[in-house]
Amino acid sequence: MTQGNVIWIRNPLATYGIDTNSGRPAQNVSGIIVSNGRIECVLLQGEDWEGDYDEIIDASRLVVLPGLINTHHHFYQTLTRAMRIALNKPLFQWLEALYPLWANLTEADVEIATRLAMAELMLSGCTTTVDHHYLFTESCKNAIDVQMQVATEMGMRAILTRGSMSLDQSSGGLPPASVVENEDTILSESERLIKKWHSEKDYSLCQIALAPCSPFSVTPELMRATAEMANKTGVALHTHLAETEDEEAFCIAKYGVRPIEFLDDCDWLNPRAWFAHSVHLTQQEISLLGSRQCGVSHCPSSNMVLSSGVCKVKELTTAGVAVGLAVDGSASNDHSNLIQEARQAFLLQRLFNSDFTHLDALRMATLGGSEVLSRPELGHLNEGAAADLAMFDLQEIQFSGAQDPLAALLSSGAHRAHHVLINGVWKVKEGRLMNIDTANLVKKHHSQAQKLWQRAGLS
Repeated sequence: MTQGNVIWIRNPLATYGIDTNSGRPAQNVSGIIVSNGRIECVLLQGEDWEGDYDEIIDASRLVVLPGLINTHHHFYQTLTRAMRIALNKPLFQWLEALYPLWANLTEADVEIATRLAMAELMLSGCTTTVDHHYLFTESCKNAIDVQMQVATEMGMRAILTRGSMSLDQSSGGLPPASVVENEDTILSESERLIKKWHSEKDYSLCQIALAPCSPFSVTPELMRATAEMANKTGVALHTHLAETEDEEAFCIAKYGVRPIEFLDDCDWLNPRAWFAHSVHLTQQEISLLGSRQCGVSHCPSSNMVLSSGVCKVKELTTAGVAVGLAVDGSASNDHSNLIQEARQAFLLQRLFNSDFTHLDALRMATLGGSEVLSRPELGHLNEGAAADLAMFDLQEIQFSGAQDPLAALLSSGAHRAHHVLINGVWKVKEGRLMNIDTANLVKKHHSQAQKLWQRAGLS
């Protein structure tokens, strides 16, 4: 299937992400026409397509969503899931256990980890993903180039963030010296990657953002220099923010301010910046993020596994903060399944906000992500949108007896997409990845993981 082919998605059981404010209620959609990587036409009840087409998809038992958007991840961590040395630890102790292991990463590790993470995401209905890679060593200098080559080959829409760590333990930071870099190298590499890979074109498949890892792993000087580079080049900024109480205590002890004040002092609070987690914020800080038009990646499973706390999604959205969804690292979440993460967000938020619905969770996973990433062509199914679609089959056993199809996706636990299109090209059909031998990919990935463990003296 080439991008230029016309696909008619006919008679969907249900849809989400079509503008109901323009008189096009989702329940009255009878078809979606995809052509040249775009949504060309949305047909309402009683309308028929009179143009040419190359393929018809019978969607009468399918729920059709905009492709899900993952706003924060660490692909390399797929190689270190459920590691015994890191189980049942809070964030700082978890990181201290895993940094020595991750110091042994090679570019071959990053390549297979990226390939598996993207495959897993696509199978869950994800069509756009962010990755935050911040570990660069002598054996892993060109990780972002490797990742972008894989993303290009697999055809996934990707925003890869050039992460960094420069503040090691001897200078009062958390990471060991084995995983930090010289700041001049960080900045020169950031500039190189922007020039080589970043595309500002509409519907771009490849973008770069800049992402110093966290307040406890980089210096204020690097944060400010990175913000200045982002201002000059127009790329986005990303980092972890207010994830734990330990981070808060670190910033107060080292800098005399809370994490968000630290970022404000470093010129980071602007509309191009979005932050992972943002759990421990005061109402005043939430209002500040809203007034500066920042975004937040909500990572429910990771925050729960690491006992970090619960993101105040209602307060953030009320304040005008864009909130997207993220699976976070596959060593703090242990999976890269975005539709399952939407279910987790739905259930977790309802503990504290009875007004939060399955539709709010679906919005966070779609349009919320497009707002966080400033990509208005993504996250919806209106005419002119990118042809990124995820379709879920409600004939699976867990949906039997369900009345509301959209609610059933989350309440009954959808976990695998039936069909997925990215940029008008099939990536998943009938629950199977196109042109990817999944069994062989898993075999190679697990073998590579075992090699990494062995290099670190683990087995």
